[in-house]
Amino acid sequence: MLGSNSPGTGSTSELKYSEILKLHKESGSNLNSGPYRVSVLSNITVHQIKEILELPLRLEHINADVSIGDYDNIVQDSLNCEGSNAVIIFWELCNIVDGLQHRIELFDDEQLDAILEKAKSEIDLVFKNLQQTSLVLINKFTALQFSRSNIRCNRLEELANQLNRYLTQQMPANTRLVGIEKVLSDVGVANALDMRYYYSSKALYTIEFFKAYSRYISPFFMSANGKAKKALILDCDNTLWHGVLGEDGFDNIDMSPNSKIGAIFSEIQAMALTLNKQGVLLCLCSKNNPADVAAVVSSHPDFQLRKEYITINKSNWQDKVSNIRDISETLNIGMDSFVFVDDSPFEANMIREHLPEVTVLQVPERLHEYPQMFRDNLSLFYNLSFTAEDKNKVEMYKQQAKRDSAKKGYTDIEDYLASLGLKLTVSVDDMSIVPRMSQLSQKTNQFNLTTKRYTEGEITSFIENEDSKVFSFSVADRFGDSGVTGLCIVKLCDDSRMADVDTFLMSCRVLGRNIEYAFVDYLLGTLKQSEVKTVAAQYSSTNKNEQVEDFYDKCCFVAKSDSNSTKKYSLDLVKYEPKRLTYIQVINGRSD
Repeated sequence: MLGSNSPGTGSTSELKYSEILKLHKESGSNLNSGPYRVSVLSNITVHQIKEILELPLRLEHINADVSIGDYDNIVQDSLNCEGSNAVIIFWELCNIVDGLQHRIELFDDEQLDAILEKAKSEIDLVFKNLQQTSLVLINKFTALQFSRSNIRCNRLEELANQLNRYLTQQMPANTRLVGIEKVLSDVGVANALDMRYYYSSKALYTIEFFKAYSRYISPFFMSANGKAKKALILDCDNTLWHGVLGEDGFDNIDMSPNSKIGAIFSEIQAMALTLNKQGVLLCLCSKNNPADVAAVVSSHPDFQLRKEYITINKSNWQDKVSNIRDISETLNIGMDSFVFVDDSPFEANMIREHLPEVTVLQVPERLHEYPQMFRDNLSLFYNLSFTAEDKNKVEMYKQQAKRDSAKKGYTDIEDYLASLGLKLTVSVDDMSIVPRMSQLSQKTNQFNLTTKRYTEGEITSFIENEDSKVFSFSVADRFGDSGVTGLCIVKLCDDSRMADVDTFLMSCRVLGRNIEYAFVDYLLGTLKQSEVKTVAAQYSSTNKNEQVEDFYDKCCFVAKSDSNSTKKYSLDLVKYEPKRLTYIQVINGRSD
């Protein structure tokens, strides 16, 4: 999936290890962002994963810095991961006890129970030690490497099942299980294993395995760094149905689940609809008569993506580069948030050339390969959290279109905003929306003052810590409810006389309504009531948040230092002048 204009098979998939090492050496000098530290803990030898994992992430502008723990020292090493953004755990069943794969059938029940209980207690310790880590990936236990030829379910497989059930029951919110058997299946078990090196140095896996494994887990890191795709743009002819609508006509295009070719396109539509139900925006971009496509969308018996699922329909004769730019502007999301699917090599290459940030997928010439190609790229849209806002996203964007239409009837922006009946509901330390707050930190790029990414576990820790407060807000107006769209994390220090704004962000869906200023009035008023005297804040620049570069200046904060990428501010609350936006009703929401 890596490489901004590459399909999900990965831009490093076909590289030899020597080529990866060469490119890896060159990649380090091209990144300006701070390191994204990943610790790998293992009870086998996995040192070759370092460059294989780092390179594709660096190609996606994530400055990955992978460190490998000591051999067979998972519990102890888990105590030393305080500075890690993420931890990967290779806890191989075969090495829980040396030679377990061939000794386990010789153990009596008491010995086997002792092994199980020891493993469970170590799992508990590791989860406890890593509870403050943003993201923990632990491979599910498997006996496949040594039992794939066994007809009977053996004790090694039974032990794997027991430990996996325990992992599922005990894993905290910051942890995700990695289905390593899927990686073994993808590569082929024989190609994934190197038994010669396993028996000589406990190096179980091959380079090909590590390449496939890195591809498989990369969506976790993409999501954690705000790089999950948000919208799927689909051509129509020979992409959503077989045939050309303008030539073959309404009755002769084929997407029937009951025909050999139509079933392929029916499957594509079903997968697109599934993505939509997971919060992905669906858009059409097709060179066709608008009325003809509208007829298919509204009434073709085999078409599944009805109007209520489509956020924007750009079926016209305009070039697709311009159409995608219009979609980006309307949705107010960046080009790197899009995946574009088209059957035409000309159209696909046109987008690759003119909009290189867009990920382009081309329908394979062999149509039977199309569903699997599509399926292989579903992880581009993976999000660590799924929330109520995701379910209602299409409706929210349609509400925004109504706002934009109403705005055209006003010459004065303040009159327009006053007509909206804006309501801002602010909640403090609300545990019920932790997934949404985490998701906002991971996905919001434009109105984000520091662009810090937090998992659900970290948000929970802020809420539980008496020295921090987590403010969230939702926005509603006469057109509808935009849901939870803002987050502010404040740390208290110096006997609560001083506060530090760690995070301040707001979804692009509610930009342009002065919500941010009404919230700042509320926030600073609340801090002042708590006898806070001084508030510190910071702006850290990225290539996407230029629009908020002077936000704190507009809010009476005074710049104390200014570097190329960071501005630090301070505010004496006595000197703050509230905006007092009377057309925004501020409501106290839930406080835990």
